[in-house]
Amino acid sequence: MVKRFGDRATFAVEVGPADGTGLRTVDLWLAGKRLTVDDNAAYVPSVRHAMRTTAARVRRRDLAPRPFPDRSPEETFGVLLANQTGFRERYWFLNLTEIVDNTTRYAWLDGDRLVVVFAFWRPTHPEPSEIDLPFVAKLGPDDLAAALEAAADYLNDGD
Repeated sequence: MVKRFGDRATFAVEVGPADGTGLRTVDLWLAGKRLTVDDNAAYVPSVRHAMRTTAARVRRRDLAPRPFPDRSPEETFGVLLANQTGFRERYWFLNLTEIVDNTTRYAWLDGDRLVVVFAFWRPTHPEPSEIDLPFVAKLGPDDLAAALEAAADYLNDGD
């Protein structure tokens, strides 16, 4: 049975049953899109640590502010993607091991909202029309943190 934390329309983590291998199926959803379409087999200790670290960072609001207030999130994504300096690294987000290595993800705080913009880049993505097309999720930072924390707790319990 799959256990869901959060809401697929904004942000959700779905964890599949344990199979005794140390790997679990972990799917991430942002803005109604499943990020983990290429690889959702997660090594539990690594993904659990990444979830907790990301949740703590979000709870502390340890995220950069919106970088270009005069641009849309989609335009900002393009500017960050094209930037070859360390500037864009301040906005890298949701680095949850290999399960999201088919996407590019940036995030920032815009007032009291967390804005996450992502795009699929692998040509094997099931929807070729979505390659390099930025998607935007706007949500409460604590909602994202709570989903990550609950999923990490669930993974810790071994259920």
